[in-house]
Amino acid sequence: MKFPERFSNLPAHAWPRLRALLDVHEGGGPLIQMTIGEPKHAFPAWVTDVIVENAAGFNSYPPNDGSPELREAIAAWITRRYGVPTDADTQVMALNGTREGLYNAVIALCPEAKKGQRPAIAMPNPFYQVYMIAAISGACDPIMVNATEGTGHLPDFSTVDTATLDRMAAVYICSPANPQGAVASREYWEDLIRLAEKHDFRIFADECYSEIYRFDPPVGALQVAHEMGADLNRVVIFHSLSKRSNLPGLRSGFVASGAEVIAEIKQLRNYAGAPLPLPLQAASAKVWADETHVVENRALYAEKFEIADRIFGNVPGYTSPEAGFFLWLPVEDDEAAAVKLWRETGVKVLPGGYLAQDVPGQENPGKKYIRAALVAPKEETERGLQAIRDCLYAV
Repeated sequence: MKFPERFSNLPAHAWPRLRALLDVHEGGGPLIQMTIGEPKHAFPAWVTDVIVENAAGFNSYPPNDGSPELREAIAAWITRRYGVPTDADTQVMALNGTREGLYNAVIALCPEAKKGQRPAIAMPNPFYQVYMIAAISGACDPIMVNATEGTGHLPDFSTVDTATLDRMAAVYICSPANPQGAVASREYWEDLIRLAEKHDFRIFADECYSEIYRFDPPVGALQVAHEMGADLNRVVIFHSLSKRSNLPGLRSGFVASGAEVIAEIKQLRNYAGAPLPLPLQAASAKVWADETHVVENRALYAEKFEIADRIFGNVPGYTSPEAGFFLWLPVEDDEAAAVKLWRETGVKVLPGGYLAQDVPGQENPGKKYIRAALVAPKEETERGLQAIRDCLYAV
C-alpha cells in the first residue's frame, strides 16, 4: 500500500528531533522546560464554572460556525480591539484551535492553478510548521522567505521574484512573530497589502500573540486594510484564546475576513469541520468579552521580559522582543548550545534551526539561535534564564 508522495520527504518535526538530540544525555540539574510555548499562567477561574453551567450542551451537536453568542462576542472584540466594524453572521467563524483554520485556509481559498501555473504560498522562515504542510496539502509550492536580523526579523515578501509573486495564491505572516517577537508596523502591513493587490494574492495573518505585548498594542492586518479602504477579503486573520487567556487546552480560536472569504471557509467546514463543543463555546464567549484577565496576564509576561533584559542586556546580539513570549537568543551553533545547556544545567530550549528550513544558497536563519519560552512561573523562568546566561554567555 502506497502513501501520498507529497508527504514522503517531509523533514523530521521539531519535537522528535529535539528528543533525539537531548534524550541520549543526562540533564545536569533539575529540569527547567523552556522549549514549548505552552502558557502556564492561570486561566480565569470562572471559565470552569461557565463550562459546568452549560454542560447540558454536550448532549447536542454544536453549530459548525460557532454559536450566535460566541460569534457576537468575537465580532465585538474585533471592533473594540481594532476599530473594524465586523458582522458576526458573515465575517467571523469559530475555530477548533487556530491551527485548524491556518491549515484549512489553503484548502478553502487557494486555487488549483494561478495564471496557468502551480500556485505558490510564501511564508516566513523560521515559521510555524502548519504553514508549510498546508501549502503542500493544497498542491502549492511553499516559498520560504528568510526573516533575519537584517529584515527586522520579519519576511520581506517584496524580495521574491516577480514570476513567483505572480503565481502566489497567499502568504502567511505571523505578527507578533514566533519565535523572534517582532511586530509588523502599520507601514509593513500597508506595503504587504499593496503587494497583495498588485499580484492578486491573499494574506493569512497569524495574530495569535497579539495580546502579549510590552508597550503599544500591535496593529492588526484587518485593521490596516480597513483604514486603507482595501478589500477585506484580501486579508484573513486568525486569533486564539491559547496565549491571550492561557487556555491552550480549550482549543478555541477564530478566523475573520470579508464576507466572501468566510462564506468559502464555512462551506468547507460544512463538510469537514470539527466544531467546538457548545459548553466550550459558551466559555469562549465569556472569555472574549473579558479584558481584565488579559491585562493581568500581560503584566506577568512584562515582569519576565524585564528579568530577561537585566540578565541578557549586555550579551552581544541580544534583542529585547516587542511582543510574544519567546526569547530568540544568538549562539554559535543551535544544537551544540542546546546540548551543552541540557547537560550542564538541566535547562531545555529549542534549537532555532528546527523552526526553519534550508533555503538554497542561504544559511538556515535559525541555525545561530535558540528559542526559550517564558511561560513558566517567574521564579522558575528567572532560574532558567540565569542558567542560560551563565552556561552559554559567561565571559
